[in-house]
Amino acid sequence: MNRAEFKRQVLSLFSESVDGLSLEEKVNYIENLLIEYQKMNEDERDTSNKGESWTDEELKIVLSSAPTKYNCMKYARIFKRGYGSIEQIYRWAATTDKMIQEKRPNDAFVKRIKKVAKELGLRV
Repeated sequence: MNRAEFKRQVLSLFSESVDGLSLEEKVNYIENLLIEYQKMNEDERDTSNKGESWTDEELKIVLSSAPTKYNCMKYARIFKRGYGSIEQIYRWAATTDKMIQEKRPNDAFVKRIKKVAKELGLRV
């Protein structure tokens, strides 16, 4: 199938009604499906930095944006990492210090995330 035919079929599908969803609800649903599709096919995109250390600058960039599915996918693609690693950064940044002391008191990466989050003025 060529691109023009693919586009025609996708746009045609987007035009179908879906269980009474409004246009805005349908667009949100489509956006979530696109993120889900990208997560399912993560092994087909460049994740060459997966497992590598994060720089403070990269952490600042990630933590400067809201922890949405869209931003998780955006930064996973930009930094060539897995979707889950971005989710994890947001999760640890939002975890209380008390909980970190209980679960990961000596984890250097978690400490760096919390340090960067504090520098940005984020609070839990």
